Amino acid sequence: MRSRSIATEPIGDRLRMLRLQRNWSIRHAASLAGISHVQWGRLERGERSADNRFMLAALAKALNVPLAELTGSGAVGLEHGGTEAKTAIYHTMQAVIEADLEDAPAVAATPIERLVERLDLVVDLRLKCDYIGAAKLIPSLLQDLHAAAFGDERERALEALVLAQDTASFVVRYLGDPTSSVMIADRGRQAASYLQDPVMLGMAAWSQAHAASGCGLYARALRIAERAVTELEPHTGNLHGKEMLGQLYMVTGFAKWALGDTTTAEAAIAEAAKLAQLTGQSPALGLNFGPTAIDVWRVSINADAGDPRVAVRIAQDADPAGLAAVSRSRQAAFYIDTARALSNINKDTEALRMLLHAERLAPQRVRLSPLVSETVRHLLEKSRRGSGWTELRALCERVGVQP
Repeated sequence: MRSRSIATEPIGDRLRMLRLQRNWSIRHAASLAGISHVQWGRLERGERSADNRFMLAALAKALNVPLAELTGSGAVGLEHGGTEAKTAIYHTMQAVIEADLEDAPAVAATPIERLVERLDLVVDLRLKCDYIGAAKLIPSLLQDLHAAAFGDERERALEALVLAQDTASFVVRYLGDPTSSVMIADRGRQAASYLQDPVMLGMAAWSQAHAASGCGLYARALRIAERAVTELEPHTGNLHGKEMLGQLYMVTGFAKWALGDTTTAEAAIAEAAKLAQLTGQSPALGLNFGPTAIDVWRVSINADAGDPRVAVRIAQDADPAGLAAVSRSRQAAFYIDTARALSNINKDTEALRMLLHAERLAPQRVRLSPLVSETVRHLLEKSRRGSGWTELRALCERVGVQP
């Protein structure tokens, strides 16, 4: 029997329930969110897809609820490893709390070389979107890196701890717990502060800004990223300094777009593009920063806040060879965001093809995403049992949407 997950309940239904709990009219709720009452009504009725990150953040803020309460998580029933995921998140958070650098470790230090090998494995699992697999390994890794940070290889251990906390934050966010992701990123900042390496401080800031964005806190993400850009700019000659600065410029531009400041957002993205021309497509620090990665970000931004037709055009012009060079995670994000843009201009068959492509690359990334669930639900509502109906029904089942 299929276990029910929160993804089986449309966001529109949750929107209506939360509004009625407050005894608000549609007009009042819409005014708080900064959208028209017509838009709000269409969202509640499922006539418009609730798969826009920036709008969802505005809706959650208007309703005074965490973003995760409005969106839920993806299809994390038993058949999708839901029990394993919840257990892994629990143990990860226990390890994060214990990995406080102001407290001495409870275990003996492991040789740093072995820990770096384990870190490389966990990062690789994350980049391949095997979030459950990575989450199973993260708790013991954090515990051992915490212990190593009190040993002879303190600097290497602290650097590895920053990267491990970034990975843990990312994994926990995409397993459906964005609030815990913020706490993990803050712990990574502690390790970077002890290390006092400009690039690692930038890495911790990127992790914090990314986690804040996952909660819809774009103003906080912007403050963190802008401060980090200022601090890192004098150190671009350091190893991986350009890649790190470029990534911070991109998250700055993304947050500015989310806040409606499109002019300065484009200026930040242009700075990132200049750095990408210098670095090329780089695997440094697991960021996969470079020209193609900027195209991926631009697709995402235009799918959420710009013109979906622009998103589709950028996607069509993206270099396939360059796309193959970025991580599976970035590739999956590219296809998901392109699908959302295609759906919004009624190119539904192409949207479905993009989602299926993303799923083949990264099943967990697709099946655990509330944005994908909403896009699929909207495609289903618009479908006339024509081309692709069988594939669409099957995808609905896999992402937790009742066909």
